Amino acid sequence: MRLHNLRPRPGARHRVKRLGCGESSGHGKTSGKGHKGQKARSGGSIRLGFEGGQMPLIRRLPKRGFNNAAFHKHYVIVNLADLNQFKAGTVVNEQLLRGANLIRGHFAGIKILGDGELKHGLTIEADKVSASARQKIEKAGGTITLMEARRAERANIDLAPEDVKAETATTKPRTKAKANSPKKKR
Repeated sequence: MRLHNLRPRPGARHRVKRLGCGESSGHGKTSGKGHKGQKARSGGSIRLGFEGGQMPLIRRLPKRGFNNAAFHKHYVIVNLADLNQFKAGTVVNEQLLRGANLIRGHFAGIKILGDGELKHGLTIEADKVSASARQKIEKAGGTITLMEARRAERANIDLAPEDVKAETATTKPRTKAKANSPKKKR
C-alpha cells in the first residue's frame, strides 16, 4: 500500500442526501419536513423539553432531595513521586508546583498523597497531607507546613465563643430617639 492508492474503507463514506430533488427520491417537495408548522420553517427548532406551551413534565413533578455538590471543596492532588524533580531543601509551594505544571486551574487547596518515595528532604507547603505522605516526608528529612491552618488564622475564623460575646458587648446600642419623636402632620 502506497500513498497514491490509499482510499477509505467501503461503506465508510456516504453520498450526501439531496433534498427537494424529485418526489421519487423520497425526500422531494417538502424535503422530509412534512407540511407547515414551526418545524417546517427555517430556523424552526423547538427546545428540549418543550411541550407546546402545556406545563412540561419537568415542572409537573415535585422537586426532591438536596445535594452538597455546590459546596464541595476540590483539592488538587500531588503525589510524592512527582516532588522528586525538586532539589533537596527546596520550599515546595503553590507557585513552584504551577511552574512545574504539576497543578493548574482553580481549586480549594493542595493535598499531598503518599504514592511513590521521596528521595530527599523538602519543605512542603500544602493544605492537606495524608498520613503515609507525612511519614515518608519526615523519614526523608523534610518538613510540612499546613496552609489551611495559616489561612484560618489570617481570616480569624476560629474565634472562641467568649471573644464573640466580648465583641458584641462592646458595640454601642442603638437609640430609639426617632421612634419616640412625634410624626409631622401634612
